[in-house]
Amino acid sequence: MINAFLSKYKTSQLAAISTLVVGLSFSTHAYQVDMSEPLIQTPSEPAVSAAATTRNIVSATKVVLDVPSNDRSFVILQYHHVSTETPRSTSVSPQELEQHMAYLAEYHTVISLETAVNGLTSKTPFPKGAVVITFDDGYKNILDNGHPILTKYGFEYTIFINPAQIDTLSSHLSWEEVKKMSNEGVTFANHTQDHLHLLDRYPKESKADWLARIEQNINAAEESLSQQLGYSKKWLAYPYGEFDVNIKALLKEMGYIGFGQHSGGVGELSDMQSLPRYPAAGRFANLDTLLTKINSLAMPVTEVIPHRYVMAIGEVIGEVKINVLLDDISFNRIACYFGGDPLPITKTEKGFSINIDSPFYAGRTRVNCTAPSVQQSSRFYWYSIPFFTPQEDGTYLN
Repeated sequence: MINAFLSKYKTSQLAAISTLVVGLSFSTHAYQVDMSEPLIQTPSEPAVSAAATTRNIVSATKVVLDVPSNDRSFVILQYHHVSTETPRSTSVSPQELEQHMAYLAEYHTVISLETAVNGLTSKTPFPKGAVVITFDDGYKNILDNGHPILTKYGFEYTIFINPAQIDTLSSHLSWEEVKKMSNEGVTFANHTQDHLHLLDRYPKESKADWLARIEQNINAAEESLSQQLGYSKKWLAYPYGEFDVNIKALLKEMGYIGFGQHSGGVGELSDMQSLPRYPAAGRFANLDTLLTKINSLAMPVTEVIPHRYVMAIGEVIGEVKINVLLDDISFNRIACYFGGDPLPITKTEKGFSINIDSPFYAGRTRVNCTAPSVQQSSRFYWYSIPFFTPQEDGTYLN
């Protein structure tokens, strides 16, 4: 199985993956200085080394064999650019995308976002190792460099676009190109009208006026999509992955499903207004570590207390309780990370708690928790809590 996959690529190509730039970046769309993305590590296991690319691809044989014929969860991959000439933090090269898609074609079932959403709402099991492919922003290089690869493999995928930037920015698709891709099976969905920071408030803007402005923006974008393409999915990918409890409540009231940029599998207990997606570009494009994410499971979290996303500079949140079904999770194997450091974990009546005693800084960060499955020992449950901290002036960093 895996040997057949490896034979398609020269050793030099695999080695190139392990030397991808892993430097910290302050990018437009990626999580800023996101050292909280863990290399899978439990108290009794060492972190996976980026130099072990080939070994880990080979070890993925057991991961694939562990996947049952039907799954209760799936994963969503998030891309932006397909180019070697765009910001590395939000880009995959055509060669990297080809490697990702070749692996998916060999060992997984790529499903459309429509199939995934319908499965969640109907509580229908998903195909073996189901994966959804998404892109944000609607860059022209998706059509030029990515679309031919995805078409070659027959993969359906979704692009979240900002209608106000279509036919306006030379770096983005035109409506003619959007319609052409739509006719070829690509689905387009809402990324707001103009890629605004949803958490930003105007000076002296009331909460009611702020939410009304957001609603108007989302509706305008959806109307443009409907007029140009003839359909309305009511799926929204949050720009910069930013949201809070108020925005989620608004989205639910509007009948939308929301997609973030935090990590984790998606399952029947996932929040339909903040479904996670794995970023697969930049330093996350490394197939060595991406394999574990693609094969991950949705951690069955039932409640997070306190459930908040927006923090102030210097604020310390302290204890966070994560209620979770532990039927297939060994408590002693749970590991959580924040700022690249492991967090102390305490067992509770309904799951476990973590203590975050580090102050927050301006930008985007997250807590990631992982735990190996008891029944599928090579697969990890994964859950992420994103946090957003404004600058001193109240605005949010790009």
